[in-house]
Amino acid sequence: MNAPENIFLPDVQSSLDERNIVIQKVGIKSVRHPVQLKTKAGVQSSIAMIDMTVKLPGNVKGTHMSRFLEVLQNEHRPLEFNTVRELMTNMLNRLEANEGHIDLKMPLFLNKVAPVSGVESLLDYDLHIKAAYEKGILRYTLQVQVPVTSLCPCSKKISQYGAHNQRSHIVIAAELTESMDAEDLIKIAEQAASCELWGLLKRPDEKYVTEKAYENPKFVEDLVRDIAVALENESKVVAYEVSSENFESIHNHSAYAWLANDKRNNH
Repeated sequence: MNAPENIFLPDVQSSLDERNIVIQKVGIKSVRHPVQLKTKAGVQSSIAMIDMTVKLPGNVKGTHMSRFLEVLQNEHRPLEFNTVRELMTNMLNRLEANEGHIDLKMPLFLNKVAPVSGVESLLDYDLHIKAAYEKGILRYTLQVQVPVTSLCPCSKKISQYGAHNQRSHIVIAAELTESMDAEDLIKIAEQAASCELWGLLKRPDEKYVTEKAYENPKFVEDLVRDIAVALENESKVVAYEVSSENFESIHNHSAYAWLANDKRNNH
């Protein structure tokens, strides 16, 4: 019998497709894979959910799905601005494609120190890295979802005592021209909130958080606008989307605000 490596196996994917219909995105989706993340505190291990796709010409029957995994398996460096851009280049070269997308979603854990007691604990954030190469242009977007506390200015104003507050999820998606740490975007979101969150708080910390939020009321509109001001002043950010969903404590629905701006259109 012939050795397996000597058997001719036709490359069906590369055969001609007479329908001649371009597919904008084809590849692998929801691949769970271990990754390393570059953070201010050092390299952190995480598990990412990854999508990798390329544009398929209309006259080609199919792409080579296994090649996406080959590219991914061969990347061992911590994820950050430059390595993700190089990962895109490697994928396009291996798939012989001229357009592509890479999405990586993973948890990021930051060690936080409680404001009064100083007790340390981890807090988790959702991190989403997006790279897109289209029409000869590579775009890199860093997105974070940040949980915070927001306190209603109206409730504080009309009540004799107390005010209703809620946990809010702020999402910042920033298109970058150079490397930027996720912690920097997280800090922008937390500074815009009535108060940031910690994983572990002692009683003196709870007092601090409650009183700080009360003295710093924010509407959902305030949150996104204050973050927009900060992003406008950040030279590394060329475009952004900001949203906040406030999980209301006195309603069975959320308050929501979203805004976006591409600074390149302002000139």
